[in-house]
Amino acid sequence: MIDDAARDSRRERRRGRTSEAGNESSRKPDYRSLKNPFLPQPIFSDDQVASIHDTALRVLEELGIKVLLPQAREYFARAGALVDPDTDMVRIGRDMVASALASAPRSIKAMAGDRSRDLMLELGSMTFLAGSGAPNVTDLERGRRPGTLEAFEEFIKLVQHFDVLHMLGPCVEPQDVDNRFRHYAVNRAQLTMSDKLPFVFARGTPQVDDSFEMVRLARGLSRDAFEADAWCYTVINTNSPRQLDIPMAQGIIDFAKAGQVSIITPFCLAGAMAPITVAGALTLQHAEALAGLTLAQIARPGAPVVYGSFSSNVDMKSGAPAFGTPEHVKATLGAGQLARFIGLPWRSGGGSAANISDAQAAHETQFALWGSVLSGATVCIHAAGWLEGGLSVSLEKLVTDVEALQTVAELCAATPGDDDAIGFEAIAEVQPGGHFFSAGHTMARYRTAFYEPLVADWSNFGNWTQSGSKTATERATGIWKRILADFEAPAAAAATAGVLDEFIARRTQEGGAAPVS
Repeated sequence: MIDDAARDSRRERRRGRTSEAGNESSRKPDYRSLKNPFLPQPIFSDDQVASIHDTALRVLEELGIKVLLPQAREYFARAGALVDPDTDMVRIGRDMVASALASAPRSIKAMAGDRSRDLMLELGSMTFLAGSGAPNVTDLERGRRPGTLEAFEEFIKLVQHFDVLHMLGPCVEPQDVDNRFRHYAVNRAQLTMSDKLPFVFARGTPQVDDSFEMVRLARGLSRDAFEADAWCYTVINTNSPRQLDIPMAQGIIDFAKAGQVSIITPFCLAGAMAPITVAGALTLQHAEALAGLTLAQIARPGAPVVYGSFSSNVDMKSGAPAFGTPEHVKATLGAGQLARFIGLPWRSGGGSAANISDAQAAHETQFALWGSVLSGATVCIHAAGWLEGGLSVSLEKLVTDVEALQTVAELCAATPGDDDAIGFEAIAEVQPGGHFFSAGHTMARYRTAFYEPLVADWSNFGNWTQSGSKTATERATGIWKRILADFEAPAAAAATAGVLDEFIARRTQEGGAAPVS
């Protein structure tokens, strides 16, 4: 019998990282650049979408949004918005919004460290990210614990390994690093361990400027070259309902002026921070997103922005957020209609409210994933590993969720339907009652015909029992442990350590940069 660990190791090497040296399978699907093959599914009529958009504009015109950053209020005022100095409320005319939507790019080329990992963010493309922003990390062996730099680096290695995870993200907060210096450690890990598009925290101009400089140093860019293209991204969250706080507003301005990507995302939980109906929650979300998009375009017309959606509902018994619910899926489908209505690339959100990586976690995450796929989301954040409504991120769940993402990615590939694929000769070759195992048609294709699972075990009960009766979560644990043990950073990324460390040492000696609150 084949040793279980050896079998799992070979299976893992064959899949997951299609460019890996020594790949034992000749099957090499491309997971790096995905085009959504499905027609977007609507839940509202065209008239209803137009009504939601019009009502969102009315919210901005008549009710306004509270903007806590004075500089942002000045930008709005100079562009023609009505600003109340006593309440910080900003009322934005629909003509300003229309102008902003006209200048926002429909397609954004995001530059990675390796040209083969560049992304085109536009309607029709499909990009997946791991769960992000969690204060805690969990795994089967070490349990649930506060996030550390070591845990952050482990997630960077896993995300780098899997081609179906296209961008880096702040999977877990490294709370063991002082917040004056945390952005240095986070950026160093991303830039020296990965060649994918990095994430930058929007926590005040000093930290953002430091982070931009690290990206420029790692990529060998002048300031002009950096600002001419998009080399990193951030996520901007409004404080629903109808409030834009200081660091988020500053982040919109900083990223827009530098020509870097802002994913502007209200977090509207129906029944809590938004109306209890899906249409009402989407109306508020749409208004808040349009306000952020407008600020970005005022700061720099043509600034790369991604329309953001992360609306779901709460448990009305406890007030806890819920994900992968029918309302979450419906809100995602509706957000896709609104994004297509304004013509911009957009993000959705996956994830689960389950407390551990179990059946609930799997089905909630996969329903959220299908909501994103069927709504045509350009970017799906929290697609792998996210638990507890964002309070933790799991190493083994990241691996099991990658299985689902790779399955979706396989559906993006064309399915041959020519005469050779239809296979009349193969059918003629096999006599009634026979089998196709040894048919020429099969022998020519069997190595590459089917997707080979990353985590799933297709052995029969007897073989599974003799191999240790491992659950999918247990098998995933073995996979992430092997990936971390065998990890080697891309050579070009690792080579940037020297210049980055010099910069970090100097800025640390100068006292770092405190985040803005």
